[in-house]
Amino acid sequence: GLARAMALAMTGDKLPAAQAKEWGMIWDVADDSVAAALAMADKLAAMPTQALVATRHLLRDSHHRTLNQQLDAERDQQSALGRTHDYIEGVSAFLQKRAPAFKGE
Repeated sequence: GLARAMALAMTGDKLPAAQAKEWGMIWDVADDSVAAALAMADKLAAMPTQALVATRHLLRDSHHRTLNQQLDAERDQQSALGRTHDYIEGVSAFLQKRAPAFKGE
């Protein structure tokens, strides 16, 4: 929270990665950060781009919205994303029990 951020900013103390993870400041700690980053990049690259962008925006903007505003924004995004080629590909892949081949369309 704010108290921890202030203490770190004011003192310049180093924060070990394990502590940052415990505090919820970071998601994960990896022994080989380059390999972990490349694996994450590969995973994200195989996902539906427009859905990732929409998710990022919805999460980023959620703390500025009321619950009803957020639900409206999510409904609007789901409606828009449900008309994309990637949505059709995702549903088709699920029904055919195969991995999807998203194209960002």
